[in-house]
Amino acid sequence: MSVPDFRKAAKKIGPVDNRSLAAVLRRVRNLAARRDAPVVTLIAVTTRDPWCVLSSCILSLRTQDATTAKAAEKMFARWPDVRAMAAADADEVAKVIYPVGFYRTKAPQLVEMARRIVAEWNGRVPDEIDELLTLKGVGRKTANLVVQAGYGKPGICVDTHVHRISNIWGYVRTKNPAETETALRAKLPRRYWNEYNDLLVSFGQTICRPASPRCSECPVAALCPKIGVVRRR
Repeated sequence: MSVPDFRKAAKKIGPVDNRSLAAVLRRVRNLAARRDAPVVTLIAVTTRDPWCVLSSCILSLRTQDATTAKAAEKMFARWPDVRAMAAADADEVAKVIYPVGFYRTKAPQLVEMARRIVAEWNGRVPDEIDELLTLKGVGRKTANLVVQAGYGKPGICVDTHVHRISNIWGYVRTKNPAETETALRAKLPRRYWNEYNDLLVSFGQTICRPASPRCSECPVAALCPKIGVVRRR
């Protein structure tokens, strides 16, 4: 008599949909409340300044939050606003923001970005995604974050964590962050737009990690179909 395979007999968990999303996000939200928010979010809440959001987001790319926080603090102490940055020397900026990732590339980007904002928008950071995307170094994630966190307008920021976790949940079936943004704009209830990125970034950095998700510690495990997850803890 063969031994039954209880793993196959277990009830299959379906993909997360808009009926179950509220419960999933509530659990992720409760977890996030016990942890620090992403550094760019903290800067946005503290400053309420679109330029601070934009420039700190540039610093944060390919850089850990702790490093970004220190570099942003030094940068804002030296050049507190967009007009000050527009008058800055790129080599000096590079020294101040070191050791953020690609600091030698980011420094002239920040200076040129500030000069364009002063020249073309009279020092006011654009609040439209299409205009922000014309700034060198600004992608859709950064543009959405500025619109959302800097101006309080609805936006959906999609980085690798948001793309990956949304697909693990089966909420979307997409191949890259650009497709995920489009899918989320069509499907995600608007009331979740402004918090979705922050929640999933924090969740992805701590529990649902890329290489080996901590499913044994995950508050969402009972609701998650774990699509594409090969290895987990």
